[in-house]
Amino acid sequence: MKVKVLNLDGSAVSGKSGGEIELSDAVFGLEPRADILHRVITWQLENRRATARPTRERSEVARTGKKFGKQKGGGTARHGDRAAPVFIGGGKAHGARKRDFDISLNKKIRALGLKMALSSKAKDGLVVVDSLDVADGKTKALSGQLATAGFGKKVLVIDGEAVNAAFALAAGNLPNVNVLPAIGANVYDILKHDTLVLTREAVEKLEARFNG
Repeated sequence: MKVKVLNLDGSAVSGKSGGEIELSDAVFGLEPRADILHRVITWQLENRRATARPTRERSEVARTGKKFGKQKGGGTARHGDRAAPVFIGGGKAHGARKRDFDISLNKKIRALGLKMALSSKAKDGLVVVDSLDVADGKTKALSGQLATAGFGKKVLVIDGEAVNAAFALAAGNLPNVNVLPAIGANVYDILKHDTLVLTREAVEKLEARFNG
């Protein structure tokens, strides 16, 4: 699959580097399946959740079990345990239980989900740019370039080994532009953005990730 390579302002790239790039059909040419994408996104979001903190019940608090009053004549109830829920410092009655959300998912399914997410954007919403060079890392300059290009409201930009420092600085104040290195590419972030912007280096990294 051949895709045109653009500049950040949407203009075509000219020169020796060429204005097209060949995308691997094994990574960008699959037919997306809703069930696979749903499983991977559920796995991602569940693993973001922290362990639910449990409360200590009557048997778990450090309190004396000694009877602290006479059986009769004290004018109070005949309590025998300070760990009872009715006392300050006692255990919680019917407290919250510990819950772990660390679910597992087969690596092959996770890899397939990412390839399907990339393929869905390749059909509609994928842009390949030559580089992420921005003059002096200025937000105003980047905002103007993206407005000219018309990439959409929510844009995810994926670079190669590391994100271009000037671009990351310029994009930091743009609320609808998010930036990731190639190693951070994931199904949830790709699908929740209108447009996926990949650099040449990002395409190489992603294809090598699956071919390796």
